[in-house]
Amino acid sequence: MTMTTVAAVLCAAPVLWWTAVRERALRRARLVLALPGGTGALLRPVAAGRWWEAVRGRREWWCLPVAAVCALLGASPLPLLAGAVAVPLMGRRLRAARARREREARADRVVDLCGAVAGELRAGWQPAQALAFAARTTGALGGEEAAVLAAARFGGDVPETLRRAGRRDGADGLAGMAACWQVAVDGGAGLATGLDRLEAALRAHRDQRERLRAQLAGAWATVAVLAVLPVAGLGLGAALGARPLRVLLHTPAGLGCLLVGGVLEAVGLWWAARIVRGGERL
Repeated sequence: MTMTTVAAVLCAAPVLWWTAVRERALRRARLVLALPGGTGALLRPVAAGRWWEAVRGRREWWCLPVAAVCALLGASPLPLLAGAVAVPLMGRRLRAARARREREARADRVVDLCGAVAGELRAGWQPAQALAFAARTTGALGGEEAAVLAAARFGGDVPETLRRAGRRDGADGLAGMAACWQVAVDGGAGLATGLDRLEAALRAHRDQRERLRAQLAGAWATVAVLAVLPVAGLGLGAALGARPLRVLLHTPAGLGCLLVGGVLEAVGLWWAARIVRGGERL
């Protein structure tokens, strides 16, 4: 099998996969809605939305087409191997970024929950009613919403259910809410006042995190520039007619430089990212 055939197969595979996902979503929608095949035009927006979600959820597979193009330009299978190795690494990086966004969104919903419950309490609602309304509005309790609301409505252990809901990543503020609820029930203290203070503390923590992230934006830009510099160097060499890909992929000295440079680049990016993330955790 020639390099051209391999590259064509790798480029066509994502397209075929996306087509299969789209057709499967269309068939599922037809079965659920019991529509005839001739009315598939009505389902195109749904199928297109699911197709786009599938593409967004598998962005790491774009490494393969890019590696195939590099393999064609350099007439070597090494970029294909590098692309295959990059897929799980990029997938892990994207999943970590997605988990971080979900964690921060969950923390924001907890802040909104504290403010909503305090507001409803001041409006004259009972704690159980205020918690039920705020939980449904903000969605901060996630899968534990039914257990928490049942405990609040039927006299169960609300602080314990809140602590259990706060074990999710990013929902640590629910433990503070559980403490406020416990103090209000046992000592008769004002629940709204405690929730106001908790909300203020959580908002201050979030604002501090955002300020720190803004200050570290320059450092992340430096890391991105370091990552792009080797690619820019290859492009500059190709523009000057030096044929850097052929030198790197088809000569012993070039292969050695590629191996050493790749290792140093990976270690440098990892170390720089580690320093910046260490600053974010301060």
